[in-house]
Amino acid sequence: MKNTLFFFLLFPAICFAQSYTLKSLHTGKNTSMRGLSVVSDSVAWVSGSNGYVGKTLNGGRTWEWTQPKGFEKLDFRDIEAFDNLKAIVVNAGSPAYILSTIDGGKNWQQVYKNTDSAIFLDGMAFWDDQQGIIFGDPIKNKMQLLKTTDGGLTWKDISANLKKDLKMGEAGFAASGTTIRTGTDGKVWIASGGSASNIYFSSNYGKKWKVYPCPIIQGESSTGPFSIAFYDAKKGLAVGGNYLKDKENTNNVLLTSNGGKSWSKPTKPVLGYRSAVEYITDQLCFATGSSGTDFSTDGGKTWTNISTQNFNALQKAKKGKLILLTGNKGQISQLLVP
Repeated sequence: MKNTLFFFLLFPAICFAQSYTLKSLHTGKNTSMRGLSVVSDSVAWVSGSNGYVGKTLNGGRTWEWTQPKGFEKLDFRDIEAFDNLKAIVVNAGSPAYILSTIDGGKNWQQVYKNTDSAIFLDGMAFWDDQQGIIFGDPIKNKMQLLKTTDGGLTWKDISANLKKDLKMGEAGFAASGTTIRTGTDGKVWIASGGSASNIYFSSNYGKKWKVYPCPIIQGESSTGPFSIAFYDAKKGLAVGGNYLKDKENTNNVLLTSNGGKSWSKPTKPVLGYRSAVEYITDQLCFATGSSGTDFSTDGGKTWTNISTQNFNALQKAKKGKLILLTGNKGQISQLLVP
């Protein structure tokens, strides 16, 4: 299925046409995919429910699928891939597992397990190929934080580093693995939602934290920021809403120009609830969710809808131009940007 929008920038005697197209690459697999890691224009990995992990080596034309043995019933909400051989997946719910592969998904090693009935890991991000961080819903009002310094082979609980207790009903959303983002020199941002929404920020690899209020829609368990993105240390976006009312767009997208310390509303918001947002350039941004996909050409100040198709995640290649979206029933699409 393709959805195309043509918009025109008019200048004296000149008309420039620009189009963004969603091209279907795969569908039909019995999995709802929220984990997405686009390594390059060739290599990308996806993960989802029913224990599925998928990989492409040719930019999405064909996919290899696996279900790690013994983990076929898990919902892998986030995945981090480093190349065609190495990837790490995290599931949502209890028990919580972190699995690692170094042979392209043929074999998986369990590198972490937590059987606490309250454990629920929400998202994962890496600073480089050795240092990474995972966050999860609070246990006894403490956000759960795990850190690796050996490429994901071992994980250390650093929850005690964040001194502030979360409010009752405040938690994270495992909607696309992007309510946590890392930046240069040890920076990391985590967004919470539910009864209260905050941005938790560390500038030193999770050793010390600051907390900034996030004035997005909040107050109910289904409301808050479901994805954040930062173009640099200052410029960022937050999107979300109420996933139970996914066509509403009341206060569900915000911009920051000071690293999350304060936020402002756009002139024209996204069309509805959004679970993923991504910078393509400092001005071109895309956001997607169960009620559609939008783009902005002015850094998030105004948004235009290009599709009402249901997606969960969206990501641009770490090294390259490939942009993929994932959704339910094995749905994978490519966003074509001229």
